[in-house]
Amino acid sequence: QVLLVESGGGLVQAGGSLRLSCEASTSTFSMYVMGWFRQAPGKGREIVAAIDWSGDGTYYQDSVKGRFTISRDNAKNTVYLQMNSLNPEDTAVYYCAARWGSDYVTGLEEYKFWGQGTQVTVSS
Repeated sequence: QVLLVESGGGLVQAGGSLRLSCEASTSTFSMYVMGWFRQAPGKGREIVAAIDWSGDGTYYQDSVKGRFTISRDNAKNTVYLQMNSLNPEDTAVYYCAARWGSDYVTGLEEYKFWGQGTQVTVSS
């Protein structure tokens, strides 16, 4: 069992930035690939970004390319999501997720462990 704890959400004005963090309770963090998902009110959960075990391989949803950056620090058991140029459409609960493996995956059903989520609200 891997416990994931997100932090860093909050209220920000359009054009602003936030940095989300997700710390994992495992000594083998480098053996997990990680993903960030989000779920807006009334919508399904969608992939935002994913990262492989080393941090060299990443994936981004088209709507966040050039604005969001996913990264990881295996020494700190933590994955990050730097979010810049935020707009109201980014408002959602953001979740991190983990899956044992080396190559990143983008399917919601492919991840086994999930955090509790952190709210991001972008005002116009």
